[in-house]
Formats: sequence, structure tokens, C-alpha cells
Amino acid sequence: MAITKKYSRNKEVCKVTFTIPKEVASNFQKIALVGEFNNWDPDAIHFTEREKDGSFSVSIELPTGREYAFRYLADGVTWMNEPEADKFTPTGYGDSENSVIIL
Repeated sequence: MAITKKYSRNKEVCKVTFTIPKEVASNFQKIALVGEFNNWDPDAIHFTEREKDGSFSVSIELPTGREYAFRYLADGVTWMNEPEADKFTPTGYGDSENSVIIL
């Protein structure tokens, strides 16, 4: 899994691309990107764009100057974190953590 960031010229917006490798994505029917930026809505953003190497990615533009907690939700039941996140924070539900991206 991976995250790439591309900042606008004025640094006010960042295009963030989240990528899930083929080896992970092939185990699930659908994977959603959920987080503070979409009110944790599992229906808002799905990984649908297949890359040449078989991985799946999705890009979103976010305002800079803050942190966003997020996770991946596979098939509506399996939560996954992004190993390349900038940091991790407790979810408040047991001992699990959210991934965090800092922009």
C-alpha cells in the first residue's frame, strides 16, 4: 500500500493518491477509503481505478494545513491501515488505530 502527495503551486490543496497493491485488492470484492474527509462514509470513495501493474488507486484533493484520520474498509467488514501513513492514532474503539495523513 502507498500514499503519494502532490501539492498545488500555492500549497493550499494537495492531491493525495492512495494505492492498494494487486495482492491485497484481489482478496476483496470492494474496498472503500473512509476518513474524516468524507465523514467516515463507506459509500463515498471506492478504489476502482486499476493501474497497469494491477494495483488499485484513488485520488482526492484535500485542503492543506491539517491532519486527516482514515482507514480502508474492505467488503464492508475488514478494516485496514495504511503502513505508509504519517502517523497513527487510537480509534476510540478497543485497541485499534487509524492511519493519519499530515498535509
